[in-house]
Amino acid sequence: MIGLISATAAGAVARDRLATAWPTRVRVYDGPVGDAVRAAFAECDQLVCFLATGAVVRLVAPLLGDKTSDPGVVCVDEAGRFAVSLVGGHGGGANELAREVGELLGAEPVVTTATDAAGVPGLDTLGLPVEGDVAGVSRAMLDGEPVLLEAELSWPLPALPPNVGRPAQQGGTAILRVSDRAHVPADREVVLRPPSLVVGVGASKGAPVDEILGLVEGTLRDAGLSPKSLAQLATVDAKADEPGIVGAAEHLGVPVVTYTAEELAKVEVPNPSDAPLAAVGTHSVAEAAALVRGGELLVPKRKSARADGLPAMATCAVVRRTPRGRLAVVGLGPGARDLLTPRAKEELRSASVLVGLDQYVDQIRDLLRPGTRILESGLGAEEERARTAVAEARRGQAVALIGSGDAGVYAMASPALAEASDDIDVVGVPGVTAALAAGAILGAPLGHDHVSISLSDLHTPWEVIERRVRAAAEADIVVTFYNPRSRGRDWQLPKALAILAGHREPTTPVGVVRNASRPDESSRVTTLGSLDPAIVDMMTVVTVGNTATREIAGRMVTPRGYRWQEEAK
Repeated sequence: MIGLISATAAGAVARDRLATAWPTRVRVYDGPVGDAVRAAFAECDQLVCFLATGAVVRLVAPLLGDKTSDPGVVCVDEAGRFAVSLVGGHGGGANELAREVGELLGAEPVVTTATDAAGVPGLDTLGLPVEGDVAGVSRAMLDGEPVLLEAELSWPLPALPPNVGRPAQQGGTAILRVSDRAHVPADREVVLRPPSLVVGVGASKGAPVDEILGLVEGTLRDAGLSPKSLAQLATVDAKADEPGIVGAAEHLGVPVVTYTAEELAKVEVPNPSDAPLAAVGTHSVAEAAALVRGGELLVPKRKSARADGLPAMATCAVVRRTPRGRLAVVGLGPGARDLLTPRAKEELRSASVLVGLDQYVDQIRDLLRPGTRILESGLGAEEERARTAVAEARRGQAVALIGSGDAGVYAMASPALAEASDDIDVVGVPGVTAALAAGAILGAPLGHDHVSISLSDLHTPWEVIERRVRAAAEADIVVTFYNPRSRGRDWQLPKALAILAGHREPTTPVGVVRNASRPDESSRVTTLGSLDPAIVDMMTVVTVGNTATREIAGRMVTPRGYRWQEEAK
């Protein structure tokens, strides 16, 4: 929860804008400012104070305890010009909150955390648990000192500064280690803990939480493994609701992942047993559940030890899963920066390799971390970019493959996923498509059933495209045309419009939007009988209404057919 505190009318106006935009995220604190700050500091994860920074410093100073637990605090000035990350930049999330507040209020985010200011990734912001001398190693990274990268596991990481290198490439006294071993960091050493360990668990009905938890923690400790690298507990689906397993997972802060007995029965294990076969239908639970997705068996099946001498009620096995590269297919939206989603920005910052069309790379170059390797190419190289992105992910990299609009709509997702196999992790990041961006500008042309059709016959034979246009015309569906017309393809749009005209009146509204959401955006609403295809190019989206679409107050509206609308006629 974010606490909002203001002292003046101007501050209250800005405060209320945040409250309206984030109704489920914020709580407004009224009354004397000092009381409000103290209450919010105790009750909230973050604070936004519409006060002078000096006043906030004096108010929160007596409340500060530990940077790992204190809430993040952001200050916004009376004029709404700046959003200052004051306390808890990383741990409290104030740096990111300052950026969010700035974007919403049109204020400049002010972030003075050294790593953020220099564009160097904060070691506690890489998405992995971190141990050791974070400040010392961060200082070495900022000062350009050689920092050793000891990657015992080749886990995909965001871009790191060029002074962070592997031992063969670079000497240095500061060390950044990636490990799941129970290693105690030395001076000027940081250990990142990747989620590399899976513990398979078998349990008798009613097995106590303490017995299962003690078994898991003891097994990891005896094997010299860090519990901070534990990714999940795995078991058979018949034990999905077993209180002891669920409770142990909650204590460890990991999910319980389950598999069917049929899936587990197919896994070869070193220690099969008849006991689980009779109980749940498979020769192995602990080992099979840990191994079902592959990996290296570090600790074979081990039974719990009970102080009362009764038979063990739990077993476990530990597997180190194989590091996998990561491919994020990211939609950048139609072009406007404020239509780029927060999730897309986060994926761009998390990538060590970016693959994309050169003009799209230029749009978001400023969002990339220094050191990000950029692989850009021109128009017509879509398949090459898809192959390159997948190949980089297979090398264990964290890759972002970008496309305009939504990357899954006439963009890079389909060629990339056709190239990818199950040896890499793939994440799709949706974006605002051209059809949606244009529809919002035109009004509500997509209010009922609609279809998008690309008129480019570079990848699809015209006969197929024509058949689809004809089907949409006969079904009376609103049609949005992508890639409608270029200098080398000037006859396809008139042909498609003629097909639609055979089923719709000449007065049917048609919306034409060029460069939706960009500075040179233009739009118009015309009719099927009046549209001049010569005004259309490849930067244009053409939306043709159905027989119910109307122009109302200059906007295209396709009614959904609500009962109350019919009754009002």
